[in-house]
Parts: sequence; C-alpha cells; structure tokens
Amino acid sequence: MAKVTGIGGIFFKSRDPKALGEWYAKHLGMAVEEWGGVRFDDDAGRPGYTVWCPFSADTDYFAPSAHPYMINFRVDDLDGMLAQLREAGVTVDDRVEDSEFGRFGWVMDPEGTRIELWQPPAQA
Repeated sequence: MAKVTGIGGIFFKSRDPKALGEWYAKHLGMAVEEWGGVRFDDDAGRPGYTVWCPFSADTDYFAPSAHPYMINFRVDDLDGMLAQLREAGVTVDDRVEDSEFGRFGWVMDPEGTRIELWQPPAQA
C-alpha cells in the first residue's frame, strides 16, 4: 500500500512573498532560493522529525495569530535564536516550554503568523 512518509512542504498565501522570504532569511537564517522557497534536506546527524497534526477548530494554541495554521521550525539553539530575534525587534513570546520532546518558543512573523521554534532534545 502507498503511504505518506513525511511533510513535503508548507505552502501558504502571502501579501508580499519576496519581502516575507527576506524576513525569514534575515531573522531565521533560512536559505531562500531564487525561486522563492527553501529546501530542507534531511540530516541524519541532527535530532528531530516532522509532525503533521490537526488541531480543534476552536484551539487558541495559534493565538495571537488569526491564521488557521502555525509553522514549526527546528532550531539548533533556541535561546540564541530567541535572543537574536528580540534584538532585531521581532515579537517574541516570553514563554519557553521545556518538555521531554525538547524546548519550544514562539514568535510572530510580519504578516501575523505564529511560528513555533523547536529545539529537539539531544540525541541519546
């Protein structure tokens, strides 16, 4: 039987795709290519995985974003990333969550999309 093996991409509408791509490149270090997107190649040497998870229609987990989605990015240094984003004037949630799944922090992009930043736990 054919089956899904992971997330192939995140596609969404933007008021200004070029400017938003530049923001993600500047603040999150994403290598936006000439065609406007980013390709993430799997790296077996890094911990982490990709999750697909629907939420209840009345969830407030994405708040304060009004968008019906949230983007999660793996990061290698959550504290460093949050500090550099604060220094750059990005809206950063004060809360950081530590769990058995790793560490989580949240920021807002310039179009009001909530971004979850995830530092997976160290590999055993």
